[in-house]
Amino acid sequence: MVSLPEQKKSRDARPAASHRDPYPAVTVDAAGIVLSHNEQAGDLLARIDVGAALGEVAPAWLNEAHLRHANGAGKELSAWAGGRIDGRPVKALAGPGADGAVTWWLVGESAPAGAVRELARERARSGLLQELSSELLASLNLERCMAVTVQRAAEHLADAAVVVGMGDGHSFPVTRCAERGPVAQERVMLEPGQLPGLAEALLGLPSVSSRWIDPGQTPSWALPDGFVEDAGDIGSVVVVPLPGHGVPAGCLILLRHRREAAFTPGEESFAQLFAARAGAALSIARSYARQAHVNEAMMRDLLPPAPGRVHGICFSGRYRASVAGDRIGGDFYDLHPADAPEAETVAVLGDVCGKGLEAAVTAGRVRQALHALLPFAADHARLLTLLNTALLSAQQTPFVTLVVVSAVHQDSRVRLRVSSAGHPAPLVVRACGRVEEVPAEGTLIGAFDDVEFKSAEVTLRPGEVCLLYSDGITEARGGPLGDAMFSEERLRSVLAECAGMPPEVVTERVQMVVAQWVGEGRHDDMAVLAIGAPRGNRPTTEEEQPPERGTV
Repeated sequence: MVSLPEQKKSRDARPAASHRDPYPAVTVDAAGIVLSHNEQAGDLLARIDVGAALGEVAPAWLNEAHLRHANGAGKELSAWAGGRIDGRPVKALAGPGADGAVTWWLVGESAPAGAVRELARERARSGLLQELSSELLASLNLERCMAVTVQRAAEHLADAAVVVGMGDGHSFPVTRCAERGPVAQERVMLEPGQLPGLAEALLGLPSVSSRWIDPGQTPSWALPDGFVEDAGDIGSVVVVPLPGHGVPAGCLILLRHRREAAFTPGEESFAQLFAARAGAALSIARSYARQAHVNEAMMRDLLPPAPGRVHGICFSGRYRASVAGDRIGGDFYDLHPADAPEAETVAVLGDVCGKGLEAAVTAGRVRQALHALLPFAADHARLLTLLNTALLSAQQTPFVTLVVVSAVHQDSRVRLRVSSAGHPAPLVVRACGRVEEVPAEGTLIGAFDDVEFKSAEVTLRPGEVCLLYSDGITEARGGPLGDAMFSEERLRSVLAECAGMPPEVVTERVQMVVAQWVGEGRHDDMAVLAIGAPRGNRPTTEEEQPPERGTV
């Protein structure tokens, strides 16, 4: 590619860029099909037409040169090719295009040297725009996109460049860089009216010609470190809007030293093309950043809590979504700590119908409804009945199974009140290794008008754990052939081996064993929540001796 920085040394002698194509030009895709051509190319190549094969409407030497460029990815190829058209010697200059396309400029050998240089300059500009787009779109980070924009602008368009992003009307993100200098980024309190054309550019209005901008009015915040001592040493300033997708993306300020020539109309026009590419990328990056912020805010409300120790009761939870990489799904657990040690802390684990984001949103609605119904937690049956009524009245009724546990620490033990709504019964791991099922059962929520619930009370002695789990655990398919369910029996065996272990170890062990069982296979959402009584030094009685290995 022709080096654009070298052109800055001879700006005084550079003619203004023409708005009309000076020579025949034809754009051809990688397959050799003509995509477009100008009027001059139609005069030179009588049979040329959009959609035609280049080999059928152009001389063989031009078609062969195009094939070399189309198939020569990664090779050093000459930009020039030559031959004859209708008996006249012609040179063809290759310019890069999108998706492997090449624009061929056809120049007669009698053309003046200045025109050839202008074509080479246009080719360099096209290459710069293509490189800029590729580099900007390779990253969706807004700050990096602004840094790349000022670096490339300072290197190819001016001696220094500044990007002013969209702000709140008082403070704006400012990125500035001098040629071969470091990039500085900061948020600046500024008044857009300080620099002519800046306020208009931030509104997306057309750029103001550099002839109407006094370089001496350039504010200090727009001067990169070490660029000039004061604004009086600036020779020319251009302020160009950065157009986004429907809304402005900011503006680009180009600065030149006093010793450099003023910006020509052609250079200002090219700066607008440069800004259009940069603005589109900045707009995409800003939209991505805004969406990522919204997603993160929503995710915080949908993620399960991080259980710990509450009023002498140990809680531990683990969650694995059905989709690899997802953090949320249709299974959920929640913890509502009591206000006082003598009051009951409420724990919930449930499973809504469906998977993925929609199921996670439904689970969030259920969690919010349960939180609103906490004043009725002393009566599980009433709480679940009210929840059922609330879900039945919704426009889209979700089916939900869940377990509600009210826990309180008394002396050295933890007393639980457990109610189930169509959910797998919790399992209690005694200190001796025996695994017991909690006899709680009831109707699933959100499906029927009439619901019934049967609660149970459980006492956990020191070192004992009650495990709440979703059916994604027991129904997980895997094993040697990949089609066997993990089953409640295997879960009981794993829990028996966890006798005396704290809740966090129990949940970690269950999750690890089930993950090994599933391997790389598909699975449903999986959630576990363990409630335990702190371990003590109480001796084990004879009837609480651990069972023989392999028995439950």
